[in-house]
Amino acid sequence: MDIIKFREIIKNISSLDPNAYSEIEKCWKSEVSILSEDIPGTINFLNSECTEDEYAWISEIIDDLIATTQNKDLLECYKQLMVKFPDACSTYNIAYTVECAENALEKKE
Repeated sequence: MDIIKFREIIKNISSLDPNAYSEIEKCWKSEVSILSEDIPGTINFLNSECTEDEYAWISEIIDDLIATTQNKDLLECYKQLMVKFPDACSTYNIAYTVECAENALEKKE
């Protein structure tokens, strides 16, 4: 997983106008691409280097990421971080995004 590229995309998203939907969507697609290209690397990143802010940003695309990868281990890793980042979970309703990701996984099974 290219952590530097991932962090550049997050930086880019955070600088965009919230109404720049097409640009935001391009960034989301890039995030999914980066996070899905090396699942073991992404899981390692989540477990060892992911910040609470990055975790929150991933919540915006976790359902697309799981729909793309169909990887249960990746979803379980993301879910386990709910304990590590409770503030992000309550602020960004991450339980709901995880539920959406679980539904994306179930639709493809």
